[in-house]
Amino acid sequence: MSKAVYVATIEPNSGKSIVVLGMMRMLLGKVARVGYFRPIIDDPEAGEVDNHINTVISHFELDINFKKAYAYTRSEVLQKHNQGKFGEVIDEIIRKYKALEEKFDFILVEGTDFSDEGSIIEFDINVVIAKNLGIPAVIVASGVDKKNEEIVGNLKLALDTFNNRDVEVLALVANKVQPGCENQLQIEFDKDFKNGVDRIIIPKVNSLNNPTIKEIVKELDGNILFGKEYLNNQAGSFGVGAMQLRNYLTHLKENSLVITPGDRADIILGVLQANISDNYPKISGIILTGGIIPEPSILKLIEGVSLSFPIISVTSGTFSVTNKIGAIKSRIYVDNVQKINTSISTFAKYANEDHLADRLITFKSESLTPKMFQYNLLRRALKQKKHIVLPEGYDERILRATSRLLASRVVDITLIGDEKKIKNRSAKLDIPIDFTKINIVNPVESEYYEDYVQTFYELRKHKNVNLDMARDMMADVSYFGTMMIYKGHADGMVSGAVHTTQHTIRPALQFIKTKPNVKVVSSVFFMCLEDRVSVFGDCAINPNPDSEQLAEIAISSSESAQAFGIEPKVAMLSYSSGTSGKGADVEIVRAATEIVKDKRPELKIEGPIQYDAAVDMKVGQSKLPDSEVAGQASVLIFPDLNTGNNTYKAVQRETGALAIGPMLQGLNKPVNDLSRGCTVDDVYNTVIITAIQAQGL
Repeated sequence: MSKAVYVATIEPNSGKSIVVLGMMRMLLGKVARVGYFRPIIDDPEAGEVDNHINTVISHFELDINFKKAYAYTRSEVLQKHNQGKFGEVIDEIIRKYKALEEKFDFILVEGTDFSDEGSIIEFDINVVIAKNLGIPAVIVASGVDKKNEEIVGNLKLALDTFNNRDVEVLALVANKVQPGCENQLQIEFDKDFKNGVDRIIIPKVNSLNNPTIKEIVKELDGNILFGKEYLNNQAGSFGVGAMQLRNYLTHLKENSLVITPGDRADIILGVLQANISDNYPKISGIILTGGIIPEPSILKLIEGVSLSFPIISVTSGTFSVTNKIGAIKSRIYVDNVQKINTSISTFAKYANEDHLADRLITFKSESLTPKMFQYNLLRRALKQKKHIVLPEGYDERILRATSRLLASRVVDITLIGDEKKIKNRSAKLDIPIDFTKINIVNPVESEYYEDYVQTFYELRKHKNVNLDMARDMMADVSYFGTMMIYKGHADGMVSGAVHTTQHTIRPALQFIKTKPNVKVVSSVFFMCLEDRVSVFGDCAINPNPDSEQLAEIAISSSESAQAFGIEPKVAMLSYSSGTSGKGADVEIVRAATEIVKDKRPELKIEGPIQYDAAVDMKVGQSKLPDSEVAGQASVLIFPDLNTGNNTYKAVQRETGALAIGPMLQGLNKPVNDLSRGCTVDDVYNTVIITAIQAQGL
């Protein structure tokens, strides 16, 4: 039984990180405990750690000590090899791998980089390591400057070498392929490789190959004069500002890096003005060459400008600097979340993850961990892309979540607000949003405004709403966003970061209304605890439900759990368990439980039951020994809003659990409410569950 996979490359700069990041995210959605191991790392510079290990462990929050995630540095291996002691290297690699194998259900092993002296023997070293660990491999090759025949030939040779050493190859990855060549390459792959090997073709993604200003500063040993907070800007292109300003401005491109001598005040100031002008593309940074610092008057002027890029001073001349920048091979760092998310979404787009995962994972985990749950949410949302409207387009959290959602390519987004104000807000906060890929709507300027006004009037005139009132309502972002859903111009809405719950859901109750046979709109939170995901309901909407309403909340919550891959075992919570308690409050819970049993006899439900008896097996067995739910409840229904809201917040704060929601249940189309204290993660996750609801769950 395989518990690991070895990701190997056959050449430098293959873009192996895309595969590693993508597969790690895939595995975390399938396996409870995933480890990460690099047998051999590059020699780190003084005071630094291996970037691959740091990025993977930090981004995915893996519980691995850094020193246990690798065995040797490159120089140590070469020294052992030259001394004829390579057997010791393999022994130590196996020992460290086995130590991780005992702790984790599955391990992603990343091979070497071919980035330094000794590359000629690295391919064989990777084959030997994979063979001795007894694990299958995924082989990555670069398509840069290669014809299809060369790509296929290189991968075929690598496949034969691994197979001849009895190492099974599960997948071949052709990365950085010239866009437009994928179909022909796929034909070549299908002709030359047997069906037992997955073939993955990933076209070149320019944003992953563009160096960040941080990488450029490191390469040039630059001095940061301004804009240190923007070092993760990517240099989409670079050019020398040596001509007169009026001529140079015509050469600016989107995300240009400007290289100019430090005494060219005209270029510096002209570029600053161009960056804030709507008529010129955005700048990623300025490199001032020759060790020349601008005059104090120029520095003072720059200090008073709101920058969205860094200005760097270097000692080298312009020609030398340009050549060095052109030779930089961009890497992915832990603080560059945009590149990480782009890598993950790129792999997910071009790899058949479900098929690959089925081949990789030869066992099934019994538990549903938070990472598995979140991964599954993302995968389900990607299957049918939906359009979500976010009415609070000026809020920083909404904008940052929008950036993440665009990088994940999971939904189409409409922001409501003034387009110029939203773009300026995004630029001021340095939030990377490609505004060509989202919609921005100002209600009163929308082409649909009058139609929405008339529709709302017709729907609400029986409530004494006139046309003037309808116009006022449709100018409101919540009403306008909800009407977009009603009219089919969007599939769902997420709001509440700056508005109250009532402001968010009132329009939905007025004209989207509830599903057939549903009388109560309620809510659930998906509580992502350390080792499981529980459904909490209702913690946001209904203050004091009666027994009929409580029963409907329980049924709706169990259906939501089932729809999101959680087996519903419903606990109707109260201050007593079984038949021990008396009083009006406990009788409501007891009656609600009986109603659910009558309407849904197949559902596993227990009530009344106390919280500890519902979630702790030992307590549950002592209080209700014959129960199918006690000790293992996955859906917990609170008797009132006061109890539910306080409990979910207490669990969230005291355990560090991630609370996804609230997700509203019972509406004809999905509208979900955020807390005004929500985080960017809350917005991101709520948009994804809204998109899944919109798929018709």
